[in-house]
Amino acid sequence: MTKFGLPIAALSLLGTLAVAAPARADEHPSGDTRTRIEAALQDRGFESWGEIERSDDGRAWKVDDARLRNGGKYELRLSTDDLHEISRHVDD
Repeated sequence: MTKFGLPIAALSLLGTLAVAAPARADEHPSGDTRTRIEAALQDRGFESWGEIERSDDGRAWKVDDARLRNGGKYELRLSTDDLHEISRHVDD
């Protein structure tokens, strides 16, 4: 590597990190919100699920790997307002 290669590579990495969007504090539900989401999932027949996070537009909760008691696995979007189901897609 040239005399300037390593410093330039380091600056490029720092620049990339500086541009990366910081994680939002409200990205994942906590407390009462998480309890409400989990109750809504159980009411719909789901027995387990993976990560729950807020969608980019902030209008929905995304639920990964939601498993029904019959074995079906889905990705869900629930409204942040009243937790109604916006979409359900089979998760492979």
